[in-house]
Amino acid sequence: MPTPIPHESVWSKIRGSMAVGHTRWYMLALVFFATTLNYVDRAALGIMQPILSQQMGWTAQDYADINFWFQAGYAIGFLLQGRFIDRVGVKRAFFLAVLLWSLATGLHGLATSAVGFMVCRFFLGLTEAANYPACVKTTRLWFPAGERAIATGIFNAGTNVGAMLTPMLLPLILAVWGWQAAFMFMGALGLIWLVFWGLNYFNPEEHPKVSDAERQYVQSGEADSGKPASLSTIIRMRGTWAFALAYSITAPVWWFYLYWLPPFLNQQYDLGISVTQMGIPLIIIYLTADFGSVGGGILSSFLIGRGVAPVRARLISMLCFACCISTVILAANASSLWMAVIAISVAVGAHQAWTANIWSMVMDYTPKHMMSSVFGFGGMIAAIGGMFMTKIVGYVLTTTHNNYSILFTMIPVMYFIALTWMFLMAPRKLVQTSD
Repeated sequence: MPTPIPHESVWSKIRGSMAVGHTRWYMLALVFFATTLNYVDRAALGIMQPILSQQMGWTAQDYADINFWFQAGYAIGFLLQGRFIDRVGVKRAFFLAVLLWSLATGLHGLATSAVGFMVCRFFLGLTEAANYPACVKTTRLWFPAGERAIATGIFNAGTNVGAMLTPMLLPLILAVWGWQAAFMFMGALGLIWLVFWGLNYFNPEEHPKVSDAERQYVQSGEADSGKPASLSTIIRMRGTWAFALAYSITAPVWWFYLYWLPPFLNQQYDLGISVTQMGIPLIIIYLTADFGSVGGGILSSFLIGRGVAPVRARLISMLCFACCISTVILAANASSLWMAVIAISVAVGAHQAWTANIWSMVMDYTPKHMMSSVFGFGGMIAAIGGMFMTKIVGYVLTTTHNNYSILFTMIPVMYFIALTWMFLMAPRKLVQTSD
């Protein structure tokens, strides 16, 4: 059993890690802002759903089908993008992906029917799928195990920042220019990000400004062949399936929040599309998610600093967060808007903390040269789960006349099933492979 590190040594270690350099945090800032833009583009449809449904005559099933085709593109894209990133490098692959998803976002403004939105969402999903394999690969390259969950929590907090910015910005854009201009504006933001990424991102061994001390610190003496692994090797790895199935069980919950939370709040409490009515509740929910994302990383990093093995530290943290997620059961029948917001906020924050740890865990046992491929495969399985989750949600709401109680009750159970699977299947140390 590892010997616990004294409390003072933990803080000394934090101060020491900051002293070796800050370049890795600049690289993290780039993927944070990419994730923010990624979620602005996604969350916009949920916010504009009442307007678009009214103008185009969408039913709940039409809306579910539009989201289904995003998930279909996302599932295909995860596998392709993960492989592509490992083969050509994160800098070039991510640049191309953001360029294409920004164009796809802008094209939404030209759609005139539900079918048109299905086509646009499919291509948006296909290209946006690069975001998380690229962010995870960047984190794996630039951060040692003790900082990995915090770094993951920070870049993943971009999802919540994007989800908060969207209800703040969209009502203003909609009021002045209309929904077509809103999609084109969001596409233009991605093109601005490309300039910063192209000029500033490099891998640790290539970065012109990183110090030798920081380069050695982030690599931590870990050798890596740099040879992309074959898909057959990825599929044969136990750790791939440990991550893929657990992630496929819980990731669809986030899609549920993203797509169906605005319609739920609007239906239950008769909210309109404005910053004060719909915007403030969503901002509070996603602000809590930001705290959960970063705080979840702090907990497991603290445990690692106290001598707990990385994978075990992630599992302990995930158990704590799974318990917190159970509060969402109270949301469906909450007596007031703010009681529902509190119940959902705790659950969403705990979900993001869970996500920071499951992503960090797969980094702990996966070699660098196959990181994006393993994550991309797991993301593909999760996106397929999201496709069926979207169909299930649409069916349940249609047949029960928009009763959300069943859906909110199912959510906590999914995390405990996933945690049990990870406990039984996740490798406890870095996997050694030959291909």
